[in-house]
Amino acid sequence: MRFDLITIFPEFFAGPLEHGIVRRAREAGIIETQVHDLRNWTHDRHRTVDDRPFGGGEGMVLKPEPLFEAVEEILGVPSGAASIAPTTAIVLLSASGKLFRQETARRFAQLKRIVLLCGRYEGVDERVAEHLATDELSIGDFVLSGGELPAALVLDAVTRLLPGALGNEDSSVFESFSAMEATSDPRSATGQEVASGDWRVASAPQRGLLDCPHYTRPAEFRGWAVPEVLLGGNHEEIRVWRRKMALAKTLRNRPELLAGAALSEEDARLLAEVGRRHA
Repeated sequence: MRFDLITIFPEFFAGPLEHGIVRRAREAGIIETQVHDLRNWTHDRHRTVDDRPFGGGEGMVLKPEPLFEAVEEILGVPSGAASIAPTTAIVLLSASGKLFRQETARRFAQLKRIVLLCGRYEGVDERVAEHLATDELSIGDFVLSGGELPAALVLDAVTRLLPGALGNEDSSVFESFSAMEATSDPRSATGQEVASGDWRVASAPQRGLLDCPHYTRPAEFRGWAVPEVLLGGNHEEIRVWRRKMALAKTLRNRPELLAGAALSEEDARLLAEVGRRHA
């Protein structure tokens, strides 16, 4: 299996790749790892990978162009290709993704290649999640500085499931989560599908919503335009849109968070609109 890690801090992975099961799996040829500097796919002298968010707000957002170009070159697919090989996953480590579980690791262990996109700053342009990534994943309800640690965790969890990676093959069968997840319905205690978010999500008992989608320049990328409301300059319309999109993404990826969230009357109305749209 091959892992490609795309990051603005390639030196981060010198440690995680050189120890324990991952190092032995690399030496044995069970896995191949390649770390790629995202800045290699920029086209200005400052090697810019981020820009300000449309609609205003704090922080910077990773631009779509370098990520799309990096993945397309690494995988050897034409620009704008509609699909990738079914044996390949492109994983965005995201604040608003679904929870990475042992069952996800088992699914990934059946693949031949995994590309891990390490987010940074305020977030990643939403067009990456919508049109490039096959999976948007999180590792839990706590705050990290970026996607490098989550990517290292995913790589480790998948590697140990590969034949020959462990000294005793039964080790990956008779351990935490394996038997439980193999026999249990992946639902929360309330009967809802369990999904999650990543390094910028509130934790129980005072649970918040996932972040709203972010967009940065260019306003149109390969035919995918930034939502018009973010370009209009009407701050109230932008506020309502962001809240509605945050509710929609939470409902889609982490519905259990809504049960513990303090929702206003406006939230209830927006959530009802979201429900009707997806009905």
